[in-house]
Amino acid sequence: MKKSALTFLFLLVSTVSAGAGYHVDEISINGPIGPAYAYYVPQAIQDAEADGANALLITIDTPGGLDASMRTIVKAIENAKLPVISYIYPSGSRAASAGVFIVMSSDIAAMSPGTNIGAAHPVTIGEKLGKEMEKKVTNDAVAYIKSIALQKGRNAEWAGQAVSQSVSIPADQAFKIHVVDFTATTVAHLLEKIDGLKINKASGSYVLHTGNALIHRIPMNLREKILMVISDPNISYIFMIIGMWGIFFELASPGAIFPGVIGALSLILAFVSFQTIPVNYGGVLLIVLSIVLFILEVKIVSHGMLAVGGIVTFVLGSLLLFDTSSASYSVSWTLIATAAILTALFFVVALGLALKVRLKKPQTGKEGLIGQAGVVKDVNNDKIKVFLDGAYWDAYSDEKDIRAGDKIVVEDMDKDMLLKIKKEV
Repeated sequence: MKKSALTFLFLLVSTVSAGAGYHVDEISINGPIGPAYAYYVPQAIQDAEADGANALLITIDTPGGLDASMRTIVKAIENAKLPVISYIYPSGSRAASAGVFIVMSSDIAAMSPGTNIGAAHPVTIGEKLGKEMEKKVTNDAVAYIKSIALQKGRNAEWAGQAVSQSVSIPADQAFKIHVVDFTATTVAHLLEKIDGLKINKASGSYVLHTGNALIHRIPMNLREKILMVISDPNISYIFMIIGMWGIFFELASPGAIFPGVIGALSLILAFVSFQTIPVNYGGVLLIVLSIVLFILEVKIVSHGMLAVGGIVTFVLGSLLLFDTSSASYSVSWTLIATAAILTALFFVVALGLALKVRLKKPQTGKEGLIGQAGVVKDVNNDKIKVFLDGAYWDAYSDEKDIRAGDKIVVEDMDKDMLLKIKKEV
């Protein structure tokens, strides 16, 4: 009896110890799939391979994203030297558009109850497609996702419909028709279900030891975090607007320095961001045109027509700025409206004040004295003493009836600072 108990205890400890020797690395795709994730996921796969992880788990909640970024991630998953598990989690999450391709390409695909997958119609980027070209792009995407599904032994027919017809299904139905391999309520539940499975990859066969495996989280590095921020179209848009404001203010008031530095830095960040997001430079030109119209509104009497044209042009440029039909990579309407109003106010008010200062009569020097009123204090033949602007001045006049006490106005001043005066009317 004692021997049986000791044997059981030994086996239990051995099993736990064996499980404790394995770990699973975990990352998350939470939001639109863009350049940041195209760096993050392949790098995480390399890190997981390097640290001896038994598998890489990717939890997913995405509305989709850019085709180029998605294909980079899919290639990394398919060429990974360890099993990759995609898990649509937690409840309420989804894998739409580009997310479907990523889930389909994974060695194990799983969903949490209350999640959905589908609507993978391709997003056009960088050009407006005609019907024939759009059909070719769709057919290419259908062929691509079907080949992925067939390779992983999943429902290729449904995968094609997800692209061509934008169908979407919940977790229980996805499991039933073999779109995904498992449903699980939690990460721990999923790892327990797949424990002991054998995964065949080009690099070899792997047995999953996930039942008691530790989970190591792989965070984004600083570069990926920065890329995540600046590849947000709304952030790029804000950088561009601040940059234009700053540069304009520096040109309007040379030597201010701070606005110029902030403007230049913001524009550089905006241009860096534009390298990661499809940008329509026609939209950029429309925004520049709107600024020109705002400037002309201050200089030309148009009764507000130029300002209205500037606002309309600014909004159109903002809407066309990012050349993609993906809702995940468009600028918020609220941000566009706010930026249009603030930009119009900024240029109209700032330029109005600058013009007012420019048109204001000089307060010093010759120009400042012309038109000033004063009083004659003494007349001695042709020499006249006048008091104005808090000082005594020598003066002369073409008028012969100038007397002490007369109120006068300055007409001119010669190079010897002698004032020419006349009687105040």
